[in-house]
Amino acid sequence: MTSPANPRLADRLAGGLIGLLVGDALGVPYEFNRAERIPPAQLIEYTPPPDFLRSHASVPPGTWSDDGAQALCLLASLLHCDALDLEDFGRRLIDWYEFGYLAVDGDVFDIGVTTGTALRRLRAGTAAADAGDRGDRANGNGSLMRVLPLALWHRGSDAQLVADAERQSLVTHGHRRAQVCCALYCLIARRLLAGADAPWPQAVATLRELYAHDAAAQEELEFSIRPDEPLQGNGSGYVVDCLRSSVICLQQPDYESAVRAAIRLGQDTDTTACVTGGLVGIRDGIGGIPQRWRDGLRGRELVQPLLAELLRRHG
Repeated sequence: MTSPANPRLADRLAGGLIGLLVGDALGVPYEFNRAERIPPAQLIEYTPPPDFLRSHASVPPGTWSDDGAQALCLLASLLHCDALDLEDFGRRLIDWYEFGYLAVDGDVFDIGVTTGTALRRLRAGTAAADAGDRGDRANGNGSLMRVLPLALWHRGSDAQLVADAERQSLVTHGHRRAQVCCALYCLIARRLLAGADAPWPQAVATLRELYAHDAAAQEELEFSIRPDEPLQGNGSGYVVDCLRSSVICLQQPDYESAVRAAIRLGQDTDTTACVTGGLVGIRDGIGGIPQRWRDGLRGRELVQPLLAELLRRHG
């Protein structure tokens, strides 16, 4: 395995996918807790300290949640269709929701309210592009948490990547703000895949250029995401806070400290660690993810065929 100091593209791709799953699974037991109730960083593992009251106590340690399952649904759709096909993706999300497709043990838990509403609309016959709520209050992180496989799979231009990142959000989260967050996150991931040292300002600069004639998107970028302000994050389920929290944690020197920092923010710990873990996994490569966490990740038989096909596609 290549050293995390200079990972090969294949190691970055594997690190991104496994990194998001490990981060998700690591954060599951700590979800819904305030920051002050989270154990010290060095004690954060798949199995929390004995005196910590676990969230999702019936879920075995090392199990990814809706975040990881939906990300795998997106990757499976992309690989099967060789394109972003919203109807195919939507059907796979319904299969996850109803039958546990790509969920560990087929167990579906912790689904967001906005996502659940959208999937019920899909099941009733609404077109995938119209299923997501477009109201101001529909700005949870449900489409951000799953979008990374698009950046890992995509080989088009930055403009095409941004357009697809926005479109995949429509299936569950139709507000422009959620779309813009997904687009910016994918650009950050792309810059990390290329080995960039400063992915956040580079991604912001690219998005500003692409949004030069899109006033609505510009407004969301400049006045909701506020990329020129000092980064702060609270680990909440709000899509902007989730994005900013993950970029803050990306400043940590290694995968282990980054995902632990994400969980230490409290609140939506699985998603913040998932979104962070995918980015740091790209940056450091698969070798940067602790072996004990890779070995302890459940459901590896579900992800390995998808990862193998993703790597094959990139040659």
